[in-house]
Amino acid sequence: MNETNTLMKVSAVGKWEEGVKTNHHIREFEPFLMDEPVELGGTNVGPNPMEFVVAALNGCKGVMIPLIANEQGFTFSGIEFETTGIIDIRGLMGEEGVTPHFQKIRLTVKIDTNESEEAIGKLKMEVERRCPVFNLFLDAGIEISSKWKKI
Repeated sequence: MNETNTLMKVSAVGKWEEGVKTNHHIREFEPFLMDEPVELGGTNVGPNPMEFVVAALNGCKGVMIPLIANEQGFTFSGIEFETTGIIDIRGLMGEEGVTPHFQKIRLTVKIDTNESEEAIGKLKMEVERRCPVFNLFLDAGIEISSKWKKI
């Protein structure tokens, strides 16, 4: 396999609308807005960029869990995700020494399965090793609390 077969390009197009609101297009999908809550200068007509980032972690888990579960012969009938990112807004407002990105991420995965706790642990370990968004957070030095619960 050569490099052109192993690299994937992803892109998005955005346009500023007004205030802190932007309109975005990805591939052939419907455009979507990003905005901020009123208390951060927005009009609250769409999620803010950091909310999309935590949703991206949920979505990435939603890709990686079924993919790796299939490889491992792990069966499940449902998955639920809840991700919370903690941001110190002093960093967004320009205070020196305070990072503007997440201070910490809390992720909970609830998986409906009859598999053993050992099998769940094996799946969790491999998903966390290979999930691009999870590793983006790790590489940024963000503290991640990741809990998986059997339901």
